[in-house]
Amino acid sequence: MKILTFLHSFEPGGVERVALRLVRAWREQGIEAPLAMGRRDGALRSELADGLAYTHPRRLPIIAVWMETSWMIAWLPREIRRVRPDILFCAGSTYTIVAVAMKLLLGRQCPPIVAKISNDVARLDLPPLPRFFWRLWARMQARFIDRWIVMEEALVPDIDAIMHPAPERVTVIPDPALSMAQWAKLGARGPATPRSGRAFVAVGRLVGQKNYPAMLRGFEKGAHASDTLTIYGEGPARGEMEKLIRRLDIGAQVTLAGHVADAAAELPRFDALLLSSAYEGVPAVVVEALAARLPVIASECGPGVRALLDDGRLGMIVPRGDDDAFGAAIQNIDDEPQCGEARRAQARRFTLESSAAAYVHAMTATLGAPRIGAIERSAPDTAFAGKPVNQ
Repeated sequence: MKILTFLHSFEPGGVERVALRLVRAWREQGIEAPLAMGRRDGALRSELADGLAYTHPRRLPIIAVWMETSWMIAWLPREIRRVRPDILFCAGSTYTIVAVAMKLLLGRQCPPIVAKISNDVARLDLPPLPRFFWRLWARMQARFIDRWIVMEEALVPDIDAIMHPAPERVTVIPDPALSMAQWAKLGARGPATPRSGRAFVAVGRLVGQKNYPAMLRGFEKGAHASDTLTIYGEGPARGEMEKLIRRLDIGAQVTLAGHVADAAAELPRFDALLLSSAYEGVPAVVVEALAARLPVIASECGPGVRALLDDGRLGMIVPRGDDDAFGAAIQNIDDEPQCGEARRAQARRFTLESSAAAYVHAMTATLGAPRIGAIERSAPDTAFAGKPVNQ
């Protein structure tokens, strides 16, 4: 079996990180797993793709950077025809528009598509009209994707209610957020570092989805003067966050540490993880924090997070965007029960060693199932600029 995975770039993101780990794991299992990259930019190239062969177009137009989805739709059909994979793997929800486009452009020449749902489908964070169109688009996707991979059982009811996929086309596989070696390392926490206050941490791209302003306002309201907050990640929201930090006068306590190669390895140094997202699927950083036995304060950003935290038993869940509730949780984090081993057990479900094989099993089953959404199409492929090269 040949599994072709496509990604926009090596820019840091949870979807991209997990996809690169899966490709490497499949190859180690002896499976042919080509990787198609729209461009070569991004920190993950050196962090996770070292020694990992991939293809990319030789010549990149400006659209490749500024309109990466359109560029991938233009480039990928030629790559699919060249590679002739048995399965096309869509690594996350942000890539489903590309997957649907492949079915429309290639018709019967498009291989079966297996897609992972990486974000909350219900999107209760959206106003009513945008939510209506989001759900309409989600339902349309079910007409083209051959199999859906769902990262947590708790996500299935929303998927059934909104997307209406055939039950036999939905497979629950815990997201391979960490390896067993990482799980063991995160659990080997040394003696606590002496400090006067509590050390909070957040990890994620500095983008609107993560709703860092709610976190910062909550921290200002609930933190003690000796407490600190370190935020690992980079992104376009940095400037606005820096302005808010100055306005709240918490610059002495908050550090925007930027992107680091292995933020998970830093978690054992902290006392609690903060997550303020507007929406999430099953965020890897929460899995990593649980593996490090950390208490978690998370916004109500989707059923996947609630399930990860066992309905609040393994962490505190506060209303989405509620600064006061977030602040109160920060203030009272010391009252959280010490259930480190239960947190570790929860995190162990989400390991690469078990999930990579489960993906292969689901893809094998997909090859034996009737095709979905395939359209007869024989139009010439003129949407390719450049030649693929191995790296």
